[in-house]
Amino acid sequence: MLAVVRRIPRGRVATYGEVAALAGFAHAPRLAGYALHALPEGTPLPWHRVVGAGGRLSLARLSPAGALTQRLRLEAEGVSFDPRGRVRLALHGWKRGPRARRAAQPRRARARMRP
Repeated sequence: MLAVVRRIPRGRVATYGEVAALAGFAHAPRLAGYALHALPEGTPLPWHRVVGAGGRLSLARLSPAGALTQRLRLEAEGVSFDPRGRVRLALHGWKRGPRARRAAQPRRARARMRP
């Protein structure tokens, strides 16, 4: 799960559901949330690039300060928001084509796939 998050490019976001699906847990978006919630404070992992369905900042209900931190980090990467405070997924969503699935795989797995 964390390997997928690590590979989300700067200026892009993925939803919890997308992260879970790319990690092989297609119907378990909460697992992505649990994994990110367990991270220690100050982690270098780009947790702020994972958002809720529809582009909402899921931290808003649990931690307004955390949601503000997430928003500021995303804005610093060029991510824009709609008037309701949701990430514009059409502009900033991580594309889920074959390249995204391949990028989500650990490097060792990708090396084994090469002919």
